[in-house]
Formats: sequence, structure tokens, C-alpha cells
Amino acid sequence: MKKQYLAILLALSVLALNAQNITGFKPENVKKQLDLETAFESNISTGNLDSWMKKMAARPHYVGTEYGKENAEWMLKQFKSWGYDAKIETYQILFPYPKVRILELTEPTNYNAKLTAVPVAGDTYTEQGEELLPSYNAFSTDGDVEAELVFVNYGIPADYEELEKLGIDVKGKIVIAKYYGSWRGIKPKLAAEKGAIGCIIYSDPEDDGYVRGDVYPEGAFKNKTGVQRGSVMDMPLYPGDVLTPGYGATEEADRLDRKDAPTITKIPVLPISYEDASPLLEALQGPVAPASWRGGLPLTYHIGPGPAKVHLKLEFDWQLKPAYNVIATLAGSEFPNEWVLRGNHHDAWVHGAADPVSGMVALMEEARVVGELAKKGQRPKRTIVYCAWDAEEPGLIGSTEWVEHHKEELQKKAVAYINTDGNGRGFFNAGGSHTLQTLVSEVANAVTDPQKGVSIKERKIARDMVNGGNNKFKLYALGSGSDYTPFIQHAGIASLNLGFGGENAGGEYHTIYDTYTHYKRFKDPDFAYGAALAKTAGRIVLRLANADILPFAFDPLYETVSTYLEEIMKSCETMRKVVEKHNKLIGENAFYLASDPTKPYFEPKKKESIPFLDFTPIQNSMTSLGATIALFNAINLNSLSDSELEILNKKLMHSELALTDDSGLPRRSWYKHQIYAPGFYTGYGVKTLPGVREAVEQKEWPEAQEQIKKLAQTLNKLNNHIESLCVLAKKK
Repeated sequence: MKKQYLAILLALSVLALNAQNITGFKPENVKKQLDLETAFESNISTGNLDSWMKKMAARPHYVGTEYGKENAEWMLKQFKSWGYDAKIETYQILFPYPKVRILELTEPTNYNAKLTAVPVAGDTYTEQGEELLPSYNAFSTDGDVEAELVFVNYGIPADYEELEKLGIDVKGKIVIAKYYGSWRGIKPKLAAEKGAIGCIIYSDPEDDGYVRGDVYPEGAFKNKTGVQRGSVMDMPLYPGDVLTPGYGATEEADRLDRKDAPTITKIPVLPISYEDASPLLEALQGPVAPASWRGGLPLTYHIGPGPAKVHLKLEFDWQLKPAYNVIATLAGSEFPNEWVLRGNHHDAWVHGAADPVSGMVALMEEARVVGELAKKGQRPKRTIVYCAWDAEEPGLIGSTEWVEHHKEELQKKAVAYINTDGNGRGFFNAGGSHTLQTLVSEVANAVTDPQKGVSIKERKIARDMVNGGNNKFKLYALGSGSDYTPFIQHAGIASLNLGFGGENAGGEYHTIYDTYTHYKRFKDPDFAYGAALAKTAGRIVLRLANADILPFAFDPLYETVSTYLEEIMKSCETMRKVVEKHNKLIGENAFYLASDPTKPYFEPKKKESIPFLDFTPIQNSMTSLGATIALFNAINLNSLSDSELEILNKKLMHSELALTDDSGLPRRSWYKHQIYAPGFYTGYGVKTLPGVREAVEQKEWPEAQEQIKKLAQTLNKLNNHIESLCVLAKKK
């Protein structure tokens, strides 16, 4: 495999273009832009990344802490020194702090969960005692429950289907689920829908512990006492402050009563270590778990229910806390009302060296160099806004409140939003609006991978090809999980999410072990990939800020949406064939369990047949859209005058907005985008063409047909928008 990878990498390197191709720049301006980018890259300092991380991750700085405020004020001072007009915008957001955390096994034996991670030798940051935030799940509800325990694997929909086949009901029970498989907030959400009264989430060593490698401090992986904190807010409904849905959590904002906030969980939920999980799982009896459910603990995994019985008691201090967003603006020399936005969050569950400080210091170094170049007369044409978000960890709160508060202005002025978060060593990963795919591909071809000496694009493609992909650079679609969500999915602003990783695995995520010491040993010891991130994001920002023609390309979007549509249509056909086969087997008295095809059971009921959906509205819209994009591509935009380009760019800026619908998605109107959204039952995981896809998956056929029409109307709106660009270009 390694030889294959190296061979592909070499072949791609030989084929790499010597000359840079820069979409959006007139020929006479290409050299000037490339010279600027060369100067930018040459001034990036890894030493700054190192010293700044050591400072920012020195103490815990979750939302509302004094150190979080100190970090925000320190960043504000830095941005001002680099020539930015910087300020702190503060929002008052609901944040629960754990007061009572009790988990005990009461039958058939007794065990009191420790709920405490131990300090480790050689990492003094883990010895900060009471300053360390206790392990808990933010936006769990308060509760005091006792019941039999049921093991539900990852606690995702497929697992509950398996339990149903086994005749196991979780109603009135407390469930225990493994981390991974989905975003953590889906686990208590589904459990509550199935009637459970409590939820426990633990990190199994097979996914996140000694099965993966040596545990901290010997290795990077989670030791037996490590616990992953995290929010379980129902973000697929809406992210941000739970009491101010859809509008900014300012001092004077109207707020919901906490009991009426729909994104707070319906049942208490607590994360625990695999040390604390072992006695609970050992006490379970009932069926042995399917092979795919079994983890890495030295025990037989049973499902239950019982005889294990547990008592879970949680109480929280629910207070309004200040969230400090640092907003630093460098006004554009020619188009000050066209904004290129760049963001990373600064709050962490504990020290947060990897998540998020590794990304935050890369952003700061990028901003420093851009500011210094501006002082020397190389000010960008468009305004650049650097954002350091607070309260991301509890539910993307700082960025969401800012976007909601400034939504009208942003929809007028924003060109694009470029997001980063945690960063590490390895391969370039990029997701986002597919209208920006060409831009990112060209930038990735210009940035050198610090380990391999080839472009980060070549290395990414080589990895993709080894894993069964092709030689095309593609952006992944954005679901949720970081601060791009309010920009793209609520405000309709073209967005990107960038980072490096793949060779920095470890178990420090959201634990007390995400420290400067851990990062320097296992993540990106020389900050070479932090510098690569600054260079990559910085080039994208500078090209958007200086482009003669904003580099939005519609072909990649068209090709991507076509692929999504084909997936859904094939899915419907597959579902239809499965039902037909099922009903045929019913007639033959032999239908087989999916988990064990060697054991038949008899199901006398036939399944409801899958109707034929009419996809022609979308197909017709796509045909028109393809033709219009071809017309747009045929226009010689380089022949336009500066004033004509300014008018065209004003319309290009709003192309992503055409892919939104004011009514939003079914049952979650906050999400306006009709192409990308987090899944209702996946959380972070993306659902593309979400209105149609989720209706099909849930077998809501009338809704699916309705969403097909709605998506077609959205695509028609984009088509009309591009037609207006063609008319404008022809007239001018």
C-alpha cells in the first residue's frame, strides 16, 4: 500500500503544472497576486504558533471563565497591533455548569462511578485540580432516575432496529451507548424518543483507547480514566443559544423559558470513562451482543435489560454567561463593503491545545502577516474580517449569535466565510460550497506539503486514490460541527472548512489531556502543518479579497448536485427491490434476520410497497441549469471594464443565497440551505439535498414529493440568478 501511494504521488508530481492558474484574475494581475502570496508565505512563523499555543492553552478557558476573557482581550490587543480595527462583541448565553454528578450501579452489585480523570506524569497541565472542568454533557437536562440498564451499541437508528428484532424495548430503562457512530447528541435524542429515561455514553477502548495504541502518557490514546466532554444540544433543530432561536442573544433580547427550549435534552445524559463503564457492562445479562457491537473491553458484551440497575442523578447551575467574540476588520482599499470572513473558535472544554487553539493560532499568524503586508502598502481590495469565536463547544453559540444578530448586513456584504478548527499533521481536508471548489483546488496546488515536498493537493489526491477514489480534487459537503454552520446553512453565505490531519490520531479530544504537552508530542510537534494551514487559508482569503472576478465556478456545483440526485433515485430503486424481495419471501415463509442470514424467522406481515416518486421537476430544473451555466462559461468576463466587473461581482456574491429557501427544512426551519444540512439523526454528518433525502429515508412519501418540487424551485432560483449574470455581462 505504501509503495502504491508513493508511486501515485510521484506520478501526480510529474504532471503538476509549472505555471499557476488563478481563476478570477486578469492576466496582467496574475504576477502581482503571486508575488503577494509569496511574500505572505515567506513571513509565516512557526515560532509564533508555538508560543501563542503555550499561552492560550495554559489554563482551562471554557465559556464564562476569566481565562477565556483574558485570551479574548489578549487576541484583541494583537489584532490592533497588526493594524486591524478590532473589537469584542459580547452575547449573554445560557450555559449549564455541573453541580451534581452521581452514577452508581445498585444491582446486582454496587459500584460508584469515579467520574474523574487522573493527572499523568510529565504533563503539569493535568494537575490543575478544581480549575479543570468536570466531565459532563452540556445541555443534558437535570434528572434523578433509576432503572435497568440496556446496552444499545452506538445508539443510532440502525441499533434500535436491531433491538426491535431481538424484542428488546428500552422504554423506562437507562441506556448505555458507545461514543462514535454518530454525533453524541443523537444518542440521548433517540433514546428519549424510544422511551428511555436516562443515557450514559462511554468511550470504548476499541474506538478510543488501548486497542488503537499506547495510552497517554506513553502514547497518544485515551487512558482508562479519560472522558470526552461535549454538548448534547439538539443542534439538528437549531444551533446557538437555546433561549434565543433565530436572533442574537444580546443583553436585551427576549428569551424563552428554559422549560420551553426545544434543544435541551429530554432525559439526563452523562459521559463516562471505560474504567467506569466496565462494571456496568459486566453486570448486564440477556442476549450476547451481535459481533459488530462488541468493543475492546475484556468482557462478554451483553445487551440486557438488567439485571444491572443504575442510579443517575444530575443537577446543573443554569446561568447566563458572557461569550466574547473578537472581530478584527481590515478595510478594503477598493471595495470596503465586500467582506471576506475568516474564523476559528477560541473557547475549549479544558485547555484545548488541539481543539481549537491549533487552528486559532494559525488564523492569528495568517492575520498578522496580512496586516503587516497592508502596512507596507499591499492592502487587500476587499475588506477582510478575522473572527475568534467564543462558546463554540457548547453548540456553535458565539458564531451563531453573531450571524443571527448581523444577518441582514452579512447577506448584503459577505463574499464568503472560511472556517478552521483543530489542526494536526497529515493530509489536507477541505469541505464547503462547491462553487468554491475550483478556487480551493488551485490554492491547494500552490501550497507545499511540509513532509512530502509535493503540493497538498497532490498528496490529498494520492491518498484518495489509494482509498478507492479518483484523481479529481473535490470538496466534501458540509454537515455541522463547527462555526461554518450559521454562515452557510442559515444565512446562505458560501463557506469553507479547512484543516490537516490523518497522522495525528489520539484520544485527547475534549478531555483534560488536550494540552500543549500532548500536542507537542503527538500532533504537530514543529507546527509545520499549522504553518501549512495558515498558508492555505491565507491564500484563499487573499485571492477572494483581490480577485478581479470573484472566483465562483458553477460547474462543480452542477456536477455535485447531479451526483446527489442520482444517489437518491438509486436509493429509492434499491428500497423498492428490498421490499419486493421481502414480500416475496413472506409468501414463501422464509424471511431472514439482517444480523444473521443463517437463521430464518417468520414474519406474516408484508411491508408497504415503495411508491414511484416523480423526480422530473428536479431533472427539468437541472437540464435548464446546465444550459445556463454553459452560457455563463462562454462569456469573456476578462473583457469587462472595472465598473462592469463591480456590478457583476455584487451579484456573484449572492449566488449561495439562491440555494436557500426562507421556509427552511421540514420541522427545522432554521436550516435554510436546500443542498447541504446536518442530518436530523446524524447531527454532524451531512445530508445532501436534505429535504428530499430525509423524507425518502423516513419513508414519508407525500413529503418527499413535496420536497422534490421545493428543491426544483430552489434550483430554478439559482438558474434565474445565473441567467441574470449572463444578461448583465452581455449588456455591459
